[in-house]
Amino acid sequence: MSLPPALVRQHPDQLLVGLISVSDRAAGGTYEDQGIPALQSWLTQAIVQPPQYAARLIPDEARRISDTIVELVDVLGCDLVLTTGGTGPARRDVTPEATLAVATKEMPGFGEQMRQISLKFVPTAILSRQVAVIRETADRAALIINLPGQPKAIKETLEGLKGADGQVLTAGIFAAVPYCIDLIGGPYIETRDEIVKAFRPKSAIRPAARTD
Repeated sequence: MSLPPALVRQHPDQLLVGLISVSDRAAGGTYEDQGIPALQSWLTQAIVQPPQYAARLIPDEARRISDTIVELVDVLGCDLVLTTGGTGPARRDVTPEATLAVATKEMPGFGEQMRQISLKFVPTAILSRQVAVIRETADRAALIINLPGQPKAIKETLEGLKGADGQVLTAGIFAAVPYCIDLIGGPYIETRDEIVKAFRPKSAIRPAARTD
């Protein structure tokens, strides 16, 4: 069987994103997947330069999850892979283990912050086991993040929590994603500040392009 072709950037700063929804029932057609549409909708609104996406809907099978991550990074060339689903304590929840199996570096701060955000709403957030990792190959690296399964929780963890005046109360994890991708050699990602403000040290901020 031939491999799918690598994604091709339409712009030097275009982000190549892999989206994986992990669900036995959605993959089997029992109900319609909500994870991939929620992820794509949020990213499209938040990122200035429209990303390019590759989406996969798969069952809760560790080998299948690992193989899909490898395909998206090693074959298609994704800079960022976001998974949704399969991160709880149930026996079929194996997304974190499958993610760690293909990682070269673990990034524990992402999971810690996601649980801090979710704990603002439900005490059962301590049962979530999301992880984030870097996968490195000979010629590229990608950031892989496990996200919750519900669209509302996906938005909250990516975007963070804001007060009625729009001020950030708890930073969302996506504020750190653009700089992380900088550090692993990916494209320079700019976000819309009203949704989530990307943080970079002053020395890493690219000067604004001249318009005259």
